[in-house]
Amino acid sequence: MAADLILKSNAIFASTGDDTFAGAVAVQGNKIVYVGPAEGAEAFKGPDTRVLDLGDKMVAPGFHDSHLHFFQSAMYRSPYVVFCEGRSEQECVNALEAVENVRGKDDWMICYGWYHSLWDDPHEPSKKSLDAKYPDRPVCMHSGDAHTLWVNSKGLEKLGITKDSVPPKGGKYGKDKNGELTGIIYETAGLALTRKFMQFSPEEVRAAFVQFIRDLNAQGITSVCDMSMMALPGSDFIQDEAYAQLEKSGELTVRVHMFPTLLDDLSRPEALRASYHSDKLRTPGLKQFFDGVSCTHTAYLKEPYSNAYFPGDHGRTTIPPEEMRALVLKAASKGWPVRIHTIGDEAIHLALDYFAEARETYGPLPKGQNCLEHLENFQPGDIARLKELDVLAACQPPHMVLDPDGEERDLGPERAKYMWPFHSYEQLGVKYAFGTDSPVVDINSMNVIYDAVTRQSPVNGYPEGGWQPHEKITVAQALRAYTRGSAMAAGRPEDLGTLEEGKLADLVVLDKNLLAVDPQEILSTSVVMTIADGEIVYEKE
Repeated sequence: MAADLILKSNAIFASTGDDTFAGAVAVQGNKIVYVGPAEGAEAFKGPDTRVLDLGDKMVAPGFHDSHLHFFQSAMYRSPYVVFCEGRSEQECVNALEAVENVRGKDDWMICYGWYHSLWDDPHEPSKKSLDAKYPDRPVCMHSGDAHTLWVNSKGLEKLGITKDSVPPKGGKYGKDKNGELTGIIYETAGLALTRKFMQFSPEEVRAAFVQFIRDLNAQGITSVCDMSMMALPGSDFIQDEAYAQLEKSGELTVRVHMFPTLLDDLSRPEALRASYHSDKLRTPGLKQFFDGVSCTHTAYLKEPYSNAYFPGDHGRTTIPPEEMRALVLKAASKGWPVRIHTIGDEAIHLALDYFAEARETYGPLPKGQNCLEHLENFQPGDIARLKELDVLAACQPPHMVLDPDGEERDLGPERAKYMWPFHSYEQLGVKYAFGTDSPVVDINSMNVIYDAVTRQSPVNGYPEGGWQPHEKITVAQALRAYTRGSAMAAGRPEDLGTLEEGKLADLVVLDKNLLAVDPQEILSTSVVMTIADGEIVYEKE
């Protein structure tokens, strides 16, 4: 059978080894039908075959973001939300001017991205600065790590929160020394409220989704794992009907793997799995939160933080450990893979215990992959346990360079040595995948690779020589994590993640061979073409 498309290149990276090779990839329909020497592709050439000779441009499997939040990412890039990381509290307040007139006076004004730990004066903000400028309009400022809300008095009123309100388990309403609300809402308390201020019309959601898909394709991204953020009990932010409509209209040019919240009631994920099982849209597993983040001391540690706020300050779990254990065991009994947010070393340790018990009780999963998400620091022996228990580490390299000095302040130099241990994963044979956790960080694909290889900030190259440089990996290893590793996280290694005959035709073309350039040139590398499901969905002008 003649191929529809043949790509010839001097730099094909199949993600099955460490090197590129000169050759060709032939695509027929939505499948790869040939990978090998260029002369071998001639047998697949027909009168209507499009042949592209790419010279030294690099051909690789399409990138796969193994952990992002699709709804939030799309809406936070829309005209209805302003982004501001800011250098100060007031700078973030002033950024709201950009959305003063985009919606009605009673609708939420929303800003996303603030990181008080990165401000010139790294103090926690309060509702006072918001009230001074917007006393009569509800305002919500969502933190860059997506774990904290900063709300004004009108917003608290609209949410129905008073100083006597009781937060959900694992959450907290910030109060000052007089017991008055500060406007800061932490962890599950904030997550439970997200649905109340993230309210948009179906038309607004559709427009934002279409644009976000285009943005993903422009980064060479052909697959994502949509990691549902827990909202109200029994609900999630997975927009399955919107995905289905886009698939029907031919506008879903990324494969979406939906991971709804793991609850005792599995009816929602069971319904999703039964309804969506195409090559482009399916539900391969479940997601839960087990702890928070280090910068707010809500990641759960075995020993207290090095800069403890109070005696015994070692974070906390978002749900009781026994409840998490019961959820993991129930999921295993039904054959469901589970992905658990674990940042602190004790959260990781306990989650591995639960996976070990589930494996011993019910055996290996019939299909799919258990994963831990983020894994920022370890008790040393637990790195090897990932391999022993066949648990994949789903990591986001850009997180590592957001504030490495802050990580060392929180955890101390000894524990910092075991943070984001990519080289150790390679040495021990641990499966691992890369993503961004968008909207926590941008979907920039070259930043993902650059950060993993150099362990330096793409903004200023800090720190010189890389942070914890003993854990650097090669470009080939980073590319495999971002392709084959992510396919494993999605439970689809059989048809995604590598360039092999019979696999689905998802490919990216880069203007440089990343394996042949200095790592600093990764940042100036461009995606020139993205092919998803056999179709060219992005082509650089």
